[in-house]
Amino acid sequence: MERGRPKTRIGIVTSDKMQKTVVVRVDHRVKHPKYGKYVTRHVKYKAHDENNACAMGDKVMIVETRPLSKDKRWRVVETLVKAPTV
Repeated sequence: MERGRPKTRIGIVTSDKMQKTVVVRVDHRVKHPKYGKYVTRHVKYKAHDENNACAMGDKVMIVETRPLSKDKRWRVVETLVKAPTV
């Protein structure tokens, strides 16, 4: 059975405190229906990071996958930009 193309998102890692899981914040801009001003909205996704390779501040690409736990339905595909280390 052929399935459609899985959804992908690009976002910033906001938490890497869990084992093999990162929280990714994805921002998008929407136009306010009444005033016409663009407003930034965000959604947080829990994504599976098999090798614990991601750190806070990394820009990553995530892809939708089957449910891995109660909250995890996304998986980290690649790290696009590493966060500067202090």
